[in-house]
Amino acid sequence: MTFLPNDKLFSLKWFRDYTLIVIGAFILASGFVFFISPHRIVPGGVYGVAIVVHYLTQGVFPFWPEGIPIGLFGLMLDIPLILLGIKILGPRFGMKTVMGSVLTSTFMMAITYFREDGDAPLVNDVLLSCVFGGVLVGTGLGLIFKSRATSGGSDIIAMIIAKYTRIQLGQLMIYVDSTIVLLSLVAFKDWQIPLYSWVVIYITGKAIDMVLEGSDYNKALLIISEKHDEISHKILVDLERGGTYLKGTGMYTGNDKSIIYTVVSRREVAILEEYISTIDPDAFITVMDTHEILGEGFQSLKHKITD
Repeated sequence: MTFLPNDKLFSLKWFRDYTLIVIGAFILASGFVFFISPHRIVPGGVYGVAIVVHYLTQGVFPFWPEGIPIGLFGLMLDIPLILLGIKILGPRFGMKTVMGSVLTSTFMMAITYFREDGDAPLVNDVLLSCVFGGVLVGTGLGLIFKSRATSGGSDIIAMIIAKYTRIQLGQLMIYVDSTIVLLSLVAFKDWQIPLYSWVVIYITGKAIDMVLEGSDYNKALLIISEKHDEISHKILVDLERGGTYLKGTGMYTGNDKSIIYTVVSRREVAILEEYISTIDPDAFITVMDTHEILGEGFQSLKHKITD
C-alpha cells in the first residue's frame, strides 16, 4: 500500500477533505450516541469495545457513575493503535486519521453531555435503531474514507495481521469485528446483542459503499444480435446514448459476432429490451448493475479525483 499524499495546505482540496472529516465524524458520533450505544449494540471497532467497557464500568468510578465515556475510551484505544500502525506499517495514516479519531470522540462526548436524557435511545425499537444507526455510522465513515483517511481502530489491527500472514485484509477485518461482537455476548450474556450488531455491520458496509460509489441507477448491457446495426441506431438516435462494438467469436458456431456494450438508465433498459424483442427475439442480452460510471457522458474521472 502506498503512502497517503500530502495535500497543499489551505488549498481547495485541503478544505474539502477536512470538511468531509468534520461532517463525517459528527454523523458517525450521532449514529452511535442516538441509536447504537443506548441499546448496547456492539458493531465492532474500538467504539464497540468502548460500549462494552462503558456498561461494565457503571457505578465503578464515582466521577463516572454512568461508566467510562464511550468516546474517551475509544480514543484511548485508537491513538495507540494509530501510533502502532505508523511504526509497523509506515506513516500512511497521517493527520487526517488522527483528526477523524479525535473529532469522533469529542463529538460523542459533547452530544452525550448536552443530551438531557443521557444514554436513553432516541427510539425504543431496537431494529429501527440498528437500521438508522447503521446508515448514519456508514455515512460518516464513508465521508471520512472519501477524504482519503482511514477509520483507524480495528482496521489497523487487521492491516498488521495481514502484513505477517497470507489472509486477505477484507477477511481479517470481518474476523476482528466479529471477535469484538462476540465479546458483547460474553459481557452481556444476551444473544440478541451480537445478532443485532451483525445487522448494523451489514447496513454500515452498504452505506459506506453508497457514499463512496454513489447510488447509480444505470445499467450496463452486453447485446449479441444479428440486428446489431438496428439496435445501435436505436441506442444512438432514440435513446441518445453511446456504445462500443466488441468483436467476438461464437464458441459453438465459430462465427464472428459484433457485441454491443452500452450503459443506459433503468427505464431505458425496458425500452431497449422491448425494441430488441420485436426485431430479434433470439438476441442474447446481459444486464449488469453499475455502481459508478466515470468518463464521457457521465462523471468525469479527473473531476472525481481532483474535486
